[in-house]
Amino acid sequence: MDEARQRAMRLGCWRLPVDPVPLAGGITNTNFLVEHGGERFVVRVGDDLPVHGVSRANELAAARAACAAGISPEIVHAEPGALVMRYIEGTTLTPEMVRQDAMLRRIVPTIQRCHRDIPRYLRGPAAMFWVFQVLRDYAMTLREQNSRMEPELPRLARIAGQLESAVGPVTVVFGHNDLLAANFIDDGARIWLVDWDYGGFNSPLFDLGGLASNNGLAPEQDEWLLEAYFAKAPTDDLRRRYAAMKCASLLREGMWSMVSEIFSTLDFDYVAYTTENLRRFEGAWAEFQQRFGRP
Repeated sequence: MDEARQRAMRLGCWRLPVDPVPLAGGITNTNFLVEHGGERFVVRVGDDLPVHGVSRANELAAARAACAAGISPEIVHAEPGALVMRYIEGTTLTPEMVRQDAMLRRIVPTIQRCHRDIPRYLRGPAAMFWVFQVLRDYAMTLREQNSRMEPELPRLARIAGQLESAVGPVTVVFGHNDLLAANFIDDGARIWLVDWDYGGFNSPLFDLGGLASNNGLAPEQDEWLLEAYFAKAPTDDLRRRYAAMKCASLLREGMWSMVSEIFSTLDFDYVAYTTENLRRFEGAWAEFQQRFGRP
């Protein structure tokens, strides 16, 4: 934290001395609130994370395109390992807030704008985020590092392969790919989407499944979400592919945490996070098999 704070203080965009104040949250970056010249900014400090496929150059390109699309704050400064954006006066959402029907009706258009509009503004090489390749890579990393979870990896890899088959061919959009509640901000007038570490082209079903699995949507909300996003009643095939992506989203979060147990230096209980996400994954996988049979 001290080193990250020093980096935030020394950024080349400041004309006056600043006193970065740590912000809660953030399990990939260290975040600060900075007041400067009568304005407030958020500073995200974090280097590339190859084990998670995170490139700060890709994050910056996605964040700038998302700003141009009107769904993310303005980026006012960037340099290696740091990103400065305008502070949004609003409420950071919680899963309980996301689950409210009125809030979901406001969130879905933001996701649609992300998927539809960001490619219009995106510059440079574009990342692809395919969750099943992420899972394969995580499994190899965990074996190389003698993870405590190594005995579970063969079974999880088999399930991931079955889920990939169940998803089948996809339409490609630009996804956020990390739709945790804390990445939404409500300013009262609009919903903002922040933190583009994992932004990249993907199936829309991954963002929809991630929104549902990360925030505990009820089955009837799953049905509403699909109909609202696609503007038509979902078919059984769509329900099955969506349910497979929900499982994959939870497995990815669990294996992300397994890798973070080994590599992260942030003060966060990754073991507990792994345990909780695997518990939720196993429940979703059991439900998938009960409803749709084995892929």
